[in-house]
Amino acid sequence: MPVLAIEIPFDPRIVTIGGLMLTWHGLFTAVGILAGVQIALWLGRRHGYNEDDAYTLALIGIPSGIMGARLLFVAEHWSFYSEAPLQILALTEGGISIWGAVIGGVAGPLLFAWWKHYDIPLGLDIGGAGLILGMAIGRLGDVINGEHLAKATSLPWGVIYTDPDSPAFAHSLLVGAHHPATTYEMLGDVVILGAMLWLKAGPLRYRHGVTFTFFFASYAVMRFFVSYLRVDSAETFIFQITWPQMVSLFGALAMIPTGLVLWRRGERRPVTPPLPPGRVRVRKA
Repeated sequence: MPVLAIEIPFDPRIVTIGGLMLTWHGLFTAVGILAGVQIALWLGRRHGYNEDDAYTLALIGIPSGIMGARLLFVAEHWSFYSEAPLQILALTEGGISIWGAVIGGVAGPLLFAWWKHYDIPLGLDIGGAGLILGMAIGRLGDVINGEHLAKATSLPWGVIYTDPDSPAFAHSLLVGAHHPATTYEMLGDVVILGAMLWLKAGPLRYRHGVTFTFFFASYAVMRFFVSYLRVDSAETFIFQITWPQMVSLFGALAMIPTGLVLWRRGERRPVTPPLPPGRVRVRKA
């Protein structure tokens, strides 16, 4: 065990009232969703996106993201769920995939926007910012709870969970200090968000959709390498590559042609200037 390590002593449960349990994971997931919606609305106002449309897409994206998160988690752990298929519906017992949340959170609003003829490229840009911020805040709950297990480390920022109710308590007893993999991912999310905001405010302001491809590809690359530190996603897909890594690989590769197509569409400067913050343009029927 290293001389220096970070002890995390928190009980994953904040309070239980009348059989209803509030956990750090649930709290920060909710805060992340709210913050993600707010930053998407803020960006939408800055770029002239109809606010009613943005709200509608957010209301679709939240449940579709939850559904995607559950389905991909089941696929990752199919060896268990194939033997107990009824457990697929046991959402209250935990088990979600962040990649599934991204894919589901994008796919649902994307299909609706295509049906309703919304501005899809710009919608992807503002929605991507909401996703990455929500993911970063949600990871705070994972860090406190010890939701995901990682490889042992002698680095001074290795973590040890000391609360017996933490999912990582037994793992800490077994291997000692281990990598705070979810912290690495959270910090990476913040860096990606900062880069997205800079790109959308400057170089890619009118190249709608390209900022989203940057978000998706950069997150995929980061997640691919962070997954090497995780030991709770060990079920492989093919060639010793885990499910999250396979999704990351395909996601990053898919963004290359997508980004090129959106870039070649050229700048799409609005006929009327974007509305100032706080103003809403009413779309004619």
